[in-house]
Parts: sequence; C-alpha cells; structure tokens
Amino acid sequence: MNASPALQPAAGPRDTPVFDALAQALDESLRLAMNFHRAGQLEHAETLYRGILDALPQHAQANYGLARLAVRAGQASQSLPHFAAALKAQPDNPNYRLGCIDALMQADQIDVAQEMLASALNDGLQGEVVEALGRQLEVRTQIARSIRDTQAPAKAAPAPRPQAASTPASRKAQPSPRDLGLLATCASRKDHAQVKALARSLTHRFPRHGAAWKALGVAVCSEDGPQEALQPMATAASLLPQDGDAHFNLALTLASVGRRKEAEASFRRALEIDPMSAKTHCTLGWMLQAQARLFEAELHCRRALEIAPSYVEAYLELGAILKNMQRPQEAEASYRKALEIDPARALGHNRLGLLLLEQDRWAEAEAAFRCALAADPSQGYPYTNLGAALGAQGRQAEADASYRKALQLQPDDHNSHSALLYSLSLGQSLGPAALFAEHRRFGEQFETPLRAAWTPHDGSRDPDRPLQVGFVSGDLYNHAVASFLEPVLQHLVGDSALVLHAYSTRRAAEDHVSQRLRGYVRHWHAAGGLDDAELAAKVRADGIDILIDLSGHTADNRLPAFARRPAPLQVSWMGYPGTTGLESMDYYLCDPFMLPPGRFDSQFSEKLVYLPANAPFLPLAESQPVNDLPALRAGHMTFGSFNRLNKISRDVVAVWAQLLRAVPTSRMLFGAMSGQENCDALIGWFSEEGIARQRLDFHQRCAMPQYLALHHQVDLCLDTFPYNGGTTTLHALWMGVPTLTLAGATMAGRVGAGVLGHVGLEEFIAPDAAAFEAQGAAWAQRLPELAQLRAGLRDRFAQSAIGQPALIASGLQQALRTMWQRWCAGLPAASFEAGRDQGGRA
Repeated sequence: MNASPALQPAAGPRDTPVFDALAQALDESLRLAMNFHRAGQLEHAETLYRGILDALPQHAQANYGLARLAVRAGQASQSLPHFAAALKAQPDNPNYRLGCIDALMQADQIDVAQEMLASALNDGLQGEVVEALGRQLEVRTQIARSIRDTQAPAKAAPAPRPQAASTPASRKAQPSPRDLGLLATCASRKDHAQVKALARSLTHRFPRHGAAWKALGVAVCSEDGPQEALQPMATAASLLPQDGDAHFNLALTLASVGRRKEAEASFRRALEIDPMSAKTHCTLGWMLQAQARLFEAELHCRRALEIAPSYVEAYLELGAILKNMQRPQEAEASYRKALEIDPARALGHNRLGLLLLEQDRWAEAEAAFRCALAADPSQGYPYTNLGAALGAQGRQAEADASYRKALQLQPDDHNSHSALLYSLSLGQSLGPAALFAEHRRFGEQFETPLRAAWTPHDGSRDPDRPLQVGFVSGDLYNHAVASFLEPVLQHLVGDSALVLHAYSTRRAAEDHVSQRLRGYVRHWHAAGGLDDAELAAKVRADGIDILIDLSGHTADNRLPAFARRPAPLQVSWMGYPGTTGLESMDYYLCDPFMLPPGRFDSQFSEKLVYLPANAPFLPLAESQPVNDLPALRAGHMTFGSFNRLNKISRDVVAVWAQLLRAVPTSRMLFGAMSGQENCDALIGWFSEEGIARQRLDFHQRCAMPQYLALHHQVDLCLDTFPYNGGTTTLHALWMGVPTLTLAGATMAGRVGAGVLGHVGLEEFIAPDAAAFEAQGAAWAQRLPELAQLRAGLRDRFAQSAIGQPALIASGLQQALRTMWQRWCAGLPAASFEAGRDQGGRA
C-alpha cells in the first residue's frame, strides 16, 4: 500500500517521539480504514477516517475516504467539503479531482463540475475515466436543460389550422375504451399471440396511436424476437416522444440485436425523459459493462441504487462490474446484498459462485451453483459453472456430466461446449480418436451453419508485402499465456515486415501486464465489448492477413469469431494443448519434441507447423539460486507437485502413491494449494492408498518468489496425467528440479515430454505407470547424479530453444511468411517445419 502523505500537526516539533508516535498511529488507522473500506465494512471505515480528522482536520486521504463514503451513501452534497479539503492538501491528485467532479454532478452543481473538468483537461488530465466523466457530464447537462425547458412559461398556442373534410378515420382517431381494455387484459395475461393480433389490428386502423405500436412491439419481441420487433418499437418511440418506457423498450431491443451505439442513444433519451428511472440506469449499466466501459457502468448502477435501494438487478449488475474492475470484496458484498433481498434469485447464487470460483473457494462455489440450480433447474449456465467447480476439485467425471447437462439445456452455448472439451482433455474417459471426434463436433455445431456466409478475401496477394498479423486472446494480462507471448513480441516489434495487432477480448480492467503488452503492438484493440460477429467484422475491416488464436477451448475463447473466417489465414497457438476442431483454422503451431512429426496429425483439424520450441520461457528475475540437493541433507527423498488440483485425479494419486510405497522413507510436498478442504481431499485419497498424512506437506498459494523458493525443499517433481503440467514444469527446471512425467497419447499428455526433451532429460519420460514407478525409485538411489544434474540445469535450460526467445521469434517469422506465400500461390495449408535446424535445438 502507498504510504500516507506527510502529516501536518497544528504545532510542535516534528522530530519528537510524540510526533513519531502520532504519525505511526495515524498511518495504522489509515491502513485499517482503507482495508475496511475495500471490504465493505463502511461504518468501521468511517469511524477511523473521522478519528484521523480529529487529529489532523486537513488529512488528504482521510477526507477523500469520507467523501467517497458520502457519495456511496447517496449524500453527494455532504461529500463536497471533504473533497475540497483533500484537494487543498493535494490539488493535483487526479483521483481527488475526478471524484469531486462526479460528486458535483450528482449534487446537481453542473456548472461547477463543468468548470472543474475544463480545468483538469487544461492541466493535461486524460484517459478513459476522464472521457467517461465528460460523457456523463454532457448527459447531466442535457437533463438539466430539459428540466429548465419544461419549467419555462408555456408559449401561446398557435391558431388552429383549417381541417380537411372529415373521414371515418379522423372522426374516430382513437381506439375505443373497449378495444384498449381488451388489449390490456390480454397483456396482463401475457397472451402475446392475442396481444400481437389485437395491436396489429389497432395500428392498421389507427396508425398514429403510439400505445398500440408500443404493445405490438412488446408482443412481437416476445413471440418473434428482437429483430422483428425493431420496426414497431421505433414507431412507438417516434409517436411517443415523451414516453420514457417506449424509448427504453427501443433501447433494449437495439442492444439485443447488437446495435449498441443506437441503443445507448435511446437509453440516454429515456433518461432525459425520466432521470429517476432506476430500471433505465441499471440496464444502461449492463450494456456499458458488456462494452467494457466499466467506470460509466458503475456510475449508472450506483445511481439506480440511489433511486431504488432495494433494486436487486442493480446489485447484481454492480457486482459483475466490480468483479471485472478487480474489486472482488466489493463485488461479493453486492451479490450478497442482492441475495439478502431476494434469496431465491438464481442469477445471484450463480454470479456469487463465479466470484468464489475465481478466488479458488471451490466448495463454496459449488454450494452457490447448486443453490442456483435448486432455484431454477431449467437454465444451463449454472451446470456449466458447477462443472468448473467440480473439475477444480479433481472430480472430473462429475464435471463432465454437469457440462453435458448444460449442453442438453443450451445446445447452442459454445462456452459450455468448450468447457466440456477442456474437461475431457483432463480426464481419461476418452481415447485420442474419440477426443478428436468430440472436438470435431464443436466445429459441426458452431462452424457449419456459418460456412455459407464465408466471403473471399480480396486483399493483395503480394507474397513479400508487410503482413497484418492479429493476436486474439482473453489472456493479455498477468496470465501464463501473456508470459509466453511477451518475449516473442519483444523480438517482433522491430520487424518492418509485420504489422502487429492485439485483440484483447477480456472484459475486466487492464493490468500492468496489459499496459506493457500494448507497447509491443502497433494496434491494440479493446474487443471485450464486441460479440463474435462484431469481432469478426472488425478483423475483416482491419485488413488482417493472419489471425492467431491464443486460447483454444479455454475460458473467454472467441472461436465462433474464427468460425466466420474473417482472415485469409487463421492459426491456433499456445493457449490450449489440442485442436480447435474448426476447418476454418488453417494451422496449429507446436514443436517436434511435443508432437513428433507424423504421429499426431490425425488428432488435428489444422495442419501442424513446427517451431524451434512451442513457446519461450523467461524465468522470474528475482528467483533465488539453485540450492544443493535437499535429499543429501535431509536423508530422505522429497517428491513435489505444484500443479492445480483439477489435474490431480484419483488415478494420478494412485500412481504417485505407488512410487511413495516403493521409496518408503520419501515424502511429498504440494505447493500452490487453495484452501484446507482441497488439502483434505488429497489426504483422503492418499490415505486410501496407505500413505500416512505425516508424509505429506501442503503449502498454500503465495507470491512467486516464495513459490519458487519451495523448490529448495524438493528433489524431484511428479507430473500429472493425462493432462501434464506446463508452466510448473518450466519453473521447476529453472530451480534445478527435474520432473518425472508419464507421456500420453494426446498433446495434453505430451507437454512434459516436450519440455524435458528440449533440455535432454529423456530419462525422466516414462511410457507407462510401471516405468514411472521404476524410474522414480531408481533416481532415489542415484542421489549424487541427481545432485550434479540439479547444479547444471539452468545452463541446459539457457542453451535450449525454450530459453532463446529470439530463436522462436525467428521461427515464427519464417512460419508466417511461408503460410502467406502458400496462400498467395493458391496452395492449400500443409504441415512444415520452421526454424534454424530440424531438431528444434539452438
């Protein structure tokens, strides 16, 4: 946490023990207040902030904290003195200035807010938050102007114009009370078919009657969908210019068909008419959140709750927004508030579960998803999320069943289908051919209907021109994929033959890694707010020549966008150890150690392209030196695992236990654990195999330097199967610890063999469970040799292709150019090897 600003006591020397004690006490009070504030314990936070101000009335951060609490409580006017005090102490603090502008808007001091924003802009303050405030201020200004206009004295009505001769329609310009009553009765019964018939008749007889068009639009939307409802909705809004509900209905319909810019204008028009509509504020917040405009979305949802403090939907949307803004404690508080108001709300049990899942609180997440299903068993998405919670606990068969149930209920949900494929890759229920067939079914489901709409790419077929290359990923933040990609981008950034684009499809706020990655690409596209059709259209409009998927069937993938074939060439790389199953994906990037040429082609719909290594790995700069083999000091062998629990199945534990029995004095260390309940599950499985609790050591998830230091206690790591570790194996090698792996028959089961092959550790690759036990037991008897190997592993690593990003970047450049040259020549995709030599070594 940042240190507090310099303290300013009213009087007395600053170098006295009394001042030091006061400073320390206030610093501690501020720290506690901010922690309470973040945790949603606002009364405690307020008490501490006020205590600080009793001692130092001009304390900037305490005043700012109280100001934020007042705004959150809907008391914007009361926040202004505290903002003024904070700004007096730190006039250039951007958070204080922006917070004050927002408070001024909410307090209806629009002119002052405009002046303050103009001053901030003049001082060079800029960014998305500033732009969002500007838009908010513009809307508030329009609302204020509208209110002034409606309160102005009415003008004299113009003289009536001469009327044309009466016709039957003009003599009866309104539907009869009986017609309107019948329409209302049918609407109250939700008899949409009858409403549609009655309303259509009324609009035919009375084409200027806005209420009839409004009813028709709602009925058509319910019966035929939003696209068909657009025309009657738009007509109703045109005929009822002061009807906020008519504009809201039109806005929601436009948003539903992806016309978000027009939808936003209609939402804002509805708010001009009725600025106190909590429903409109909340729904606009939902749409803005979908576009990753999180700051604006939060403002609208909080405004909805100011208007309607018990509005459950607003709490749910606010929770989703706060989650994406990386404020999990506030998000959890918002979800729990929604459930406090409406305990049976299935959507609130599901969103809370997702939040708990992200925090690795898997048992709690499972309970939340089961409550959501109890409230509404007809929905598929809680089954998908329940599958994730079960899989995270190593209960793979239950996870698969939950995903299949989700697909029964929602067969068109590509996220559930991808989740099932990932889960099947983790388990052993399917052989390679059956697993490939499951992936091909994904293509048949989500790609086949789109093929008729594929259109030719008419760009220049010059084989030597600079290429527009796009990377699509939801993992362009502090994530393993970003850590593999960044070293390559560092070497591509100066290549004039490539123009790099990044399409970040994550809706959450960017972090420091995202900001760093921005510096390596010429064009960064925040695409989290685009649906798959919109993303595909943008890729085509950007003229991308080669589009690279970095997700496969992992979370937040955008494979349905690739299924629309927006680029001439499409490639999958590094995010998922297996095929996408799409015919529109031309190539898959791999390396010859992971997938020996000629042996795995039948498991991919793509053609395999071999780089010197699948991806580079750069170790943490602050990692500690390799230590001596701990077994020489401890007198016993220590095996280790740092893999996620969803890779450690009951079958894996059985094989590991077999080795532990073969080396009876050995122990096993588990790192990166999450929660005691997960430790208990492993303890139970090992107990069933006759392995005592005393032989197992568990360490909870920790910061990376401490995580790496745990390897100082481990002599040999044990790999999971059939889905191997990847990053964990690389970290272990850097810390001098080899990994004993059981090579499988799919790519997911070949990752360990691929990494070990690069550094010449073929003796640690076992073909089956019996060999796994025999090789592990043999190394327990070869401690001096293992110690010598440990001391030299970093040198081996640095000399391998994995340790040379420049070599891999060069291979990627060659691969992309070869792909492009083949396409320009009208040749189909074909497997080939790109790199400095045929073996993949430096």
